[in-house]
Amino acid sequence: MSTIGTLYGIGVGPGDPELITVKAFRLLQQSPVVAYPKKRMGSKSYAHQIAELYVKPSPDKEMLGLVFPMTKDKDILEREWNNTADIVWERLREGKDVAFVTEGDPLFYSTFIHMMRVMKEKYPEVPVVSVPGISSFLGAAARLNLPLADGDEQIGIIPASEDREAMRKAIEEHDCVIFLKVAKVLPMIIGLLKELDLVDHAAVATKVTSSEEMIWTNVRELERAELGYLTLMVVKKG
Repeated sequence: MSTIGTLYGIGVGPGDPELITVKAFRLLQQSPVVAYPKKRMGSKSYAHQIAELYVKPSPDKEMLGLVFPMTKDKDILEREWNNTADIVWERLREGKDVAFVTEGDPLFYSTFIHMMRVMKEKYPEVPVVSVPGISSFLGAAARLNLPLADGDEQIGIIPASEDREAMRKAIEEHDCVIFLKVAKVLPMIIGLLKELDLVDHAAVATKVTSSEEMIWTNVRELERAELGYLTLMVVKKG
C-alpha cells in the first residue's frame, strides 16, 4: 500500500503573483495535484490565477478545481464539503501530495480552514501542513506605506458587521483597526469615524496588490459607493 499523500494549504498572497514564498513555489512545482477553489461561473479567483502562472497541467500535474457552496444551509454545506473532501482523498490515498492554494494565508479566514477541519474528521490519517502567506491587510499596509503597529500599540483585525456598538468599541479600544469585508457596512463605519473625529485617519483598499487594486485615502468619497467583496479599511490613530 502506498504512503498517504500530504495535504498542503498554501497561501499565495493577496493578489500580486510575486507575493508568494519560495516554499509555496517549491511545493506548487513538486505536488502532483494542485487544488484550487473554482467558481461555478465568472472570473477565476486570485488563487487560481496565481497557481496557473507557476504550474501547468501535464501528464504528471493535475489542476483540480473544487467548487464550494455559497449557502448557509447546513445540510447542503455538510454534503458538499464531504464530497469535496472525498475528491481530495481519492488523490491522497494514491500517495499523491495535494497543494490546495488559497488567497492570503491558509489559516486566516480561509476556505482551507474548513477543508482541513473536514479532512481531519473524515480521514484523520492524512498529514496536513500549512504554508503561511501574505494576508490582504499586510498588502494594504505596504501599499499605503503605513506602519500598523509599533512599540506597545494594539491592533484589531475585525470582520465588519452591522453591530454598530461592536464596531465603535473596536475603534475605541485599539490604536489600529483593520475592518475586513467592510463594503456592506461602509456608510455606517464612516459615520462612526466622523463621530469619533477619525475620518481622516482611515483608508480603504479593494483587491489590494492585484491588477484591479483601488485605494482611497479620503474615505468621505465612499459614503454612497458600492464596492466589491474584497474591500478592507485601515483606521490608524495618531
